[in-house]
Amino acid sequence: MFSYVSSGIILLVLFLTWTVVKSKLKKRRNNAKAAALGCQPPPVLRSTNFIGNSILRESMKATKEDHGPQYVMEKMDAVSPNCHTIKVPIIDYEVLVTRDPENARTLFTSSDFDISHHRQLSWMPLLGKGIFTSRGDTWKHSRALVRPQFAREMISDPQLEEDHLQHLWRRLSADASTGWTDKTDLAPLFFKFTLDTATEFIFGHSANSLLLPDNSDGEKEDLSRHFNAAKVWIDKRGALAKFYWLMNSKEFTEHCAAIHAFADGIVADRLAERSSSRLKKQQSDPEKGARRFNLLNELAHTTQDPQELRNETLHVLIAGRDTTGCLLGWVLYFLARHPAVYSRLRRSILDEFGESLADFRALNHVPYLQWVISETLRVATVIPLNERIALRDTVLPRGGGPDGKARVFVPEGTQVLVPLYAMQHRADIWGADVEEFRPERWETHRPGWEFIPFGAGARKCLGQQFGRQEVSYVVSRFCQRYDRIENMEEGDGKIRLHHAIENRSGTGVQVRLHEAKSISLS
Repeated sequence: MFSYVSSGIILLVLFLTWTVVKSKLKKRRNNAKAAALGCQPPPVLRSTNFIGNSILRESMKATKEDHGPQYVMEKMDAVSPNCHTIKVPIIDYEVLVTRDPENARTLFTSSDFDISHHRQLSWMPLLGKGIFTSRGDTWKHSRALVRPQFAREMISDPQLEEDHLQHLWRRLSADASTGWTDKTDLAPLFFKFTLDTATEFIFGHSANSLLLPDNSDGEKEDLSRHFNAAKVWIDKRGALAKFYWLMNSKEFTEHCAAIHAFADGIVADRLAERSSSRLKKQQSDPEKGARRFNLLNELAHTTQDPQELRNETLHVLIAGRDTTGCLLGWVLYFLARHPAVYSRLRRSILDEFGESLADFRALNHVPYLQWVISETLRVATVIPLNERIALRDTVLPRGGGPDGKARVFVPEGTQVLVPLYAMQHRADIWGADVEEFRPERWETHRPGWEFIPFGAGARKCLGQQFGRQEVSYVVSRFCQRYDRIENMEEGDGKIRLHHAIENRSGTGVQVRLHEAKSISLS
């Protein structure tokens, strides 16, 4: 027995010695290569405990307190307001964090970088292989499958939006004598709305969650609940990076299985329809008219693999529901707090369209509406963090040395985080009023790599224009229907960025709305 223990101790000592020696040799090699390339190290944000995980723990605590994006900015500012790239050792590995637009340009355009395998594996149980979780040839195949659909004019369907907006209006009945609605949290309504529009756009029929009572335990209501719960798990897995596998549970598996069952059922039905002679005859009969666009039908022209169809449609559903619902909530959040902005926006909409429903293309040409949306994306930063990993030894153009202007060596396998919130709140780029919500700044500001709310490069969001159009349409309809939006939030009024992949308002969107007397829209 003693000999076994002794052997175990010896093996452990040998393993630890080998690990230390290997680490030192790797560090020496990297230092030599960095020097040869003219690189200098960036500032280092070190942990304050022996294990080396204090920064990770602080970050997770800040996220739990709805302060995660601000925490990153505050830690960088604490090093120096001019510090825009730092190295963060965490336990046995290091990550780079950069809010430098030039570094962002390199990360999103260079073939030396791609999404990390940590991100892939964190999302894989829910989404499977698809456009957001794949690299290399698999990713190229997914993009080739999905991208053409978002370039088609027929996906812009205001009537689809209007149908579901009418369902939302029924949740906002106003008092006949005063014209005011009750105090309402718009945030969950917007997520229901975008779930309904996204499922109809993607699958051909809607979840119609806005038609269900709030206390419903039905299957359709459960879909939204399963998505919300699964994404909380994914966010925690992503925060642990290489230790993502520690964050797993039976509950997470059950949420993923329920979502898969929903999509698998629709895919199976649609494939069965496509193979039926009745549907083929209907599609070939011009008297039947054009069917409303849905993504699943179009993808099924290219592939009939049920798992591939499930994966790709779920990828688009996640993006179409959550980021758009989140952005809608933030726009109304800020409009309720800035009545002068809402008044000017409403005048712009009524001057342009009056009581008529706008089409998507016309809304793109209402400058103040687009300024409001851009300023919302800048201040709240719907996606607060992006990331890439070095596929080989490479460099970033800036961030090293005492003045931060030297190149930074990035060893193969290093994860680089891009805190978009921190980049979009740099006073040296956006001005001294950077923390103010001021849409007028976009009259003169011409965005570059400091403003990439939907990502950039080859992996930029395919549906970004579609998402902005949907938000533009809904906001225009609010302007036509309501002449005032009043903030009803109680408390200290501090903005709370509830980070679960995307930023949501941690206090919701607590408002009441006043129906306009002069506009009588259904």
